[in-house]
Amino acid sequence: MSLDRVAAIDIGTNSVLLLVVERRGDRLVTVEDVATITRLGEGVGASGALTAAARARTLACLESYAGRLARARVDRLEVVGTSAMRDARGGREFAAEAGALLGVTPRVISGEEEAALTFSGALRGLGLEGDATVFDVGGGSTEIVVGAVGRAPSAACSLQLGSVRLHERHFASDPPSPDEVARLRADVTAALRSAPPPRGPLVGVAGTVTSLAALALGLRDYDPSRIHGAALSAVTVTDQASRLRALTIAGRRELTGLDPRRADVIAAGATLVEGVMGWAGARELVVSDGGVRWGLVLRALTR
Repeated sequence: MSLDRVAAIDIGTNSVLLLVVERRGDRLVTVEDVATITRLGEGVGASGALTAAARARTLACLESYAGRLARARVDRLEVVGTSAMRDARGGREFAAEAGALLGVTPRVISGEEEAALTFSGALRGLGLEGDATVFDVGGGSTEIVVGAVGRAPSAACSLQLGSVRLHERHFASDPPSPDEVARLRADVTAALRSAPPPRGPLVGVAGTVTSLAALALGLRDYDPSRIHGAALSAVTVTDQASRLRALTIAGRRELTGLDPRRADVIAAGATLVEGVMGWAGARELVVSDGGVRWGLVLRALTR
């Protein structure tokens, strides 16, 4: 069957993303592209289970997405769950509840599949050639993927590092203390030892990286056309990370370019990005507004 309008939902640890894309001749046109922070993985690192409050927030989001999908009249819907649903008790029950709302039960994907989807979705429209290294900072995990543009990745890993997980694990003070920052950095450095060697330009995807770009650009309103393909130097990332760590959570909420709902975890996430750039020896990273949701849509449209 020919597919003209495809939707994808990515249920992550920190946010839930909805994308609806329509094929118009040789072009792919975005009909809906929505992100909602629900913090499904809140507390999972400590308890190992999804909380009732986090489940309720995420199900309310999915119910609103179901309404959008009904109005969009899509030909196909892909729904996946990532780190929080992989790692936490209660994931199967949550998937059943989500399926009742959406008509499609979320499929919990492995870290390896998440990495492959991230690679294809992140590189969309960037105009890169040759090898590339893509990293996706989620709330609960970070995927690092290496390969040639336009081909399946040649190496990938999924690390138990994410903005929510690292914040909950290391930052008890507000703002974080130097000792807490040092412990987080040591955690990141140790985990990155198992990552595949980087090749080509470094491409960063997902909310932590796009937030750093929005902050650097001083965007009052998020603009994907300015974010996708933007370059962030290592100096800029270090400056932003230092600035975020020096502020209280309340102070971060006032920053132009930052969604206030990311204010608590963005300092940990920025420190992680800083660590990835140091590991890769990268002087800059290319920012991508793509990721898993785009990988899902592109795969559905090319089958």
